[in-house]
Amino acid sequence: MNNANSQRQSWMSTLARTPASELQHILDQLPEQPTYNLPRPVETGLCMVRGRISADGAPFNLGEMTLTRCVVQFEEHNATTGVAYVMGRDKKQAELAAVIDALLVSERLTPEALEPLREVINENRQSRAEQVASTKVDFFTLVRGED
Repeated sequence: MNNANSQRQSWMSTLARTPASELQHILDQLPEQPTYNLPRPVETGLCMVRGRISADGAPFNLGEMTLTRCVVQFEEHNATTGVAYVMGRDKKQAELAAVIDALLVSERLTPEALEPLREVINENRQSRAEQVASTKVDFFTLVRGED
């Protein structure tokens, strides 16, 4: 996989985890709002979530998750296309994420513009990890009697 693909995967992951209000804030800071159309309507569907029994265990189907998909196409800039997949049913979040993806692909927005969003995501992840760690229980086995 080349660097451009891995960079796009990184920003798409960030956009998928960012609420619509934060995505709108990024677009509001642009000097000119992009004009775009939706080649197909925003779609909500299901996707199978897979898990593993342990770190190297066999995969299994955990269940289905709601997923919303959006594709936008700019009316200018060589009809650049942006795509987004987000968890849940928030069509506005999917649309805004697709617009920002298209802005990043067309280089009208730099990936560094997403850095504050990544920091918030990492802080939330760290906070959840600390909450989970505080409830961790260590079990140990006692040996009964002497042999």
